[in-house]
Amino acid sequence: MVSTLEPQAKIEMARKRRLLPQGMGATLPALILVLVFFVLPVVALLTRSFTEPVTGLQNYVELLGSSTYLKIFFNTFFVSALVTVISLLVGFPVAWALAIMPQRGANIVFGIVLLSMWTNLLARTYAWMVLLQRTGVINKTLMSLGIIDTPLVMVNNLVGVTVGMTYIMLPFIIIPLYGVIRKIDPMILQAAALCGATRWQAFRAVLLPLAMPGIASGALMVFVMSLGYFVTPALLGGTANMMLAELIAQFVQSLVNWGMGGAAALVLLIVTLSLYALQLRLFNAAGQGRA
Repeated sequence: MVSTLEPQAKIEMARKRRLLPQGMGATLPALILVLVFFVLPVVALLTRSFTEPVTGLQNYVELLGSSTYLKIFFNTFFVSALVTVISLLVGFPVAWALAIMPQRGANIVFGIVLLSMWTNLLARTYAWMVLLQRTGVINKTLMSLGIIDTPLVMVNNLVGVTVGMTYIMLPFIIIPLYGVIRKIDPMILQAAALCGATRWQAFRAVLLPLAMPGIASGALMVFVMSLGYFVTPALLGGTANMMLAELIAQFVQSLVNWGMGGAAALVLLIVTLSLYALQLRLFNAAGQGRA
């Protein structure tokens, strides 16, 4: 028996050795592409944060020791968290409606959601500038209804940034939520109702835990994307509401300070990777708990 199994094992090992170089050869062009156009430029930028203007950590000391820069960090995290929360509050009902409405209507609404993603980002941001300005449609409508007497200031402040970014981020939270909620068996909610649970109790104890993977993935995606967003905050916000991506662009483009720009980029990269690692750890812990 042993003499029969050993040749088979050797043949299998030899076959795997032959397949491994072939598999690596097939992925080698993609790996080179990623290395040349992504990894090397990022490493070069981050290296300059330690070498310009002189070698050391002075860029990080200045970045993290300045109250002005710390305010920009706080504003970035605050706006990102605010946009994430509002996107969840708006996106969850939309995803739930898509999951329970007839298929034809769901396809139309889902197509509208996708269409908003495919529209040019700059065009969408300029559209919100027109809508939110003092003489825009929103202010004119509110004044014609007698709700306000003077136009509201909704551009070049936190309101404009939040509204514009929430609109852009909504599809990124609706799509994962819709995918998760659609897989939930409606009979589970009916069983909860038969057991005497109210709608709120069924939502809190049944629907919300089952939809948590979609909530977590969508919220993380929106939060991380908001951390590095540039166009919308630059056009709809003001200097008092500058975010980290705008600061990096100012360091590199206006001040030609690659050292400080690289330092800010590295801080943003570390935060982003930490959030991804936290999510993976939480999902693994949840998976092991269910197992």
